[in-house]
Amino acid sequence: MPIQRREIEVKYRLHDTAAAVDQLAGHGFHLSPPVHQDDQAYAEPGWDYGQPKLGVAFARLRTQLGRHLFTLKKPQDNEMACLEHETEVADRDEMHAALLAMGFRPTVRIVKSRRTAARGDLSLCLDEVEHAGSFLEAETVVPPGRPGLEVQAELDRFVRSLNLDVERTTDTYDSLVRAALVSA
Repeated sequence: MPIQRREIEVKYRLHDTAAAVDQLAGHGFHLSPPVHQDDQAYAEPGWDYGQPKLGVAFARLRTQLGRHLFTLKKPQDNEMACLEHETEVADRDEMHAALLAMGFRPTVRIVKSRRTAARGDLSLCLDEVEHAGSFLEAETVVPPGRPGLEVQAELDRFVRSLNLDVERTTDTYDSLVRAALVSA
């Protein structure tokens, strides 16, 4: 039986990316070189923007460094506390066709440059997202049973302790990119 992974994250809009990189380095978080990620997001049949995301399955196909990853996320406590399954796939186009055959609908394409740093179970991601801007994510993976809201509160306290010029957002990248494209 597969292990149930729960990815819990908090996300912040960055106001000064260069200052954030310096602040993070001052706290011992040295970010990796940027990696290009090309994500196609998919929604479960019957779901559309404006509807609640809790309990709904969302899929993603990501291409990064020549590898293709398929991810399924199902929000549990909120949009950033999800049950997650992920695996590498050999053929992105075939996986796309399989998702369409299962009834999933492509929503938005999310293209970003990501730099990461990790300490223990904590991962920090500094993302430059096309159409949406610069963001910092703090995330961890927890076993079933840990309340996602409790973990998010811990992550938020940690990020705020770094004294970064950030503004927390509860929107996922697909929603942020979609909103930016609709208002353009």
